[in-house]
Amino acid sequence: MNRLSIFGFVIVGILVLAALFAPVITKKDYEDTNSGIRNQPPSAEFWFGTDAEGRDIYSRVVYGARISLEIGFIVVIVSAFIGTILGALSGYYGGWLDRFVSGYVFNVFLAFPGLLLAIALVAFLGKGFDKLILALCVIGWVGYARLIRGQVLKVREYDFVQAARALGAGNLRIMIVHILPNAIQPLIVQASLGMAGAVLAEASLSFLGLGVQGVPSWGKMIEEARGIETPLHVLLFPGIAIALTVLSFNFIGDGLREYLDPRQRKR
Repeated sequence: MNRLSIFGFVIVGILVLAALFAPVITKKDYEDTNSGIRNQPPSAEFWFGTDAEGRDIYSRVVYGARISLEIGFIVVIVSAFIGTILGALSGYYGGWLDRFVSGYVFNVFLAFPGLLLAIALVAFLGKGFDKLILALCVIGWVGYARLIRGQVLKVREYDFVQAARALGAGNLRIMIVHILPNAIQPLIVQASLGMAGAVLAEASLSFLGLGVQGVPSWGKMIEEARGIETPLHVLLFPGIAIALTVLSFNFIGDGLREYLDPRQRKR
């Protein structure tokens, strides 16, 4: 893998460890307020400084990683699962099912900008952790379904699939044993890129006030720090956290694509 993908793995690993051990590596409660230390710059006591309510930004950034990564992983797993099933069925059976799924269902979801559809869903369903995940899954599964459908359409014509069918293998066995293992590689790359998209979408919705309530979120921290008198550090650290996370998953996706497809490896 290239250096950027290794850098991405390192950053994501650090973020995962920080999220898991947040109570151990933070000294302050992320909700503790102190009017006497508002907007303090970074120091030995407050590594990332404090915000307008005197809360420790470092603690809030670390706990914010929990929300972003948890939502990202759940959204990617659920979206990939749903997309794989629908895409595989559509590509394998073809006919009216493929025409309905790829010709109507895909186009309906792709007709709306993803973030706009997520905003509408959250506004309709209400705020909450599960509702936010549902909204992001609704806009996320289509990409996986289209990818798997295209792979299945290609793999189902391979000789070993035809041989398995000639030997009397059932459709379910052919799908699980022969087709999906040979069509799943691009899904791994898509999942890493999907993590970046899910983290960015969660931050965007939180910035708009539609994210998870009662816990720190990077997008919410940026929204709370808006104002011409806000010190730079209040915006800087959650912004860096979002940028590093998104870039790291993109780097990982590029590295996986290069590793899984020998034609893209640099000579």
